[in-house]
Amino acid sequence: MVRIILECSIIVKSQLNKIAVIVGILLLAACDSPKLNLVDNDGVILAFGDSLTYGVGAGNNVNYPKILSELSGIEVINSGVSGETTDQGLRRLPSELARYNPNLMLLIEGGNDILRHRDHALIKNDLSNMINIANRYGVQVVLIGVPKKSLFSNSAKIYHELADEYDLVFDGELIGGLMRSPSLKSDPIHFNEKGYRKMAKSIYELLKENGALH
Repeated sequence: MVRIILECSIIVKSQLNKIAVIVGILLLAACDSPKLNLVDNDGVILAFGDSLTYGVGAGNNVNYPKILSELSGIEVINSGVSGETTDQGLRRLPSELARYNPNLMLLIEGGNDILRHRDHALIKNDLSNMINIANRYGVQVVLIGVPKKSLFSNSAKIYHELADEYDLVFDGELIGGLMRSPSLKSDPIHFNEKGYRKMAKSIYELLKENGALH
């Protein structure tokens, strides 16, 4: 009887080990699989946001969407409005999606709300509605977080929450990291040409790593 029990135990352990290996392989495959669909060369990326998208602070029409377009070879629409808050962006977004019919949207908005001490729950609700609208249009969303009003802050908590809730490709450190580098800024809240180039390069790499670009 003891021998039978031992043999059964060995068999069970062997099967469990096989299951563990299979689960591990599946998890690795899931990690390696791209989270975004490839944007073809004739596709369109919509860069939606406020002054950081528009390019305030850099001359000669330098902005991250233009540089990203040069890096990727894909049309990137600059849909940035300086001073815009998320409630204003929410009203503007449907017409922009209908106008450009993008394959992917880069969403960077909420900084003006945070500077004006607007309730974070309201900001989150506006951003959530933007994501839902983009989803209804069949547009992939990449979220770039905006820092809290703190020198050493990365993204405010609401951006992490949204990224988790919607399973979005997300960068919560980019803007905060650039903000902490005086050599990349034209004023306390905007970048200079060097800063926007770094911003575009980071977003380009994020899109490549997640399957949107070759």
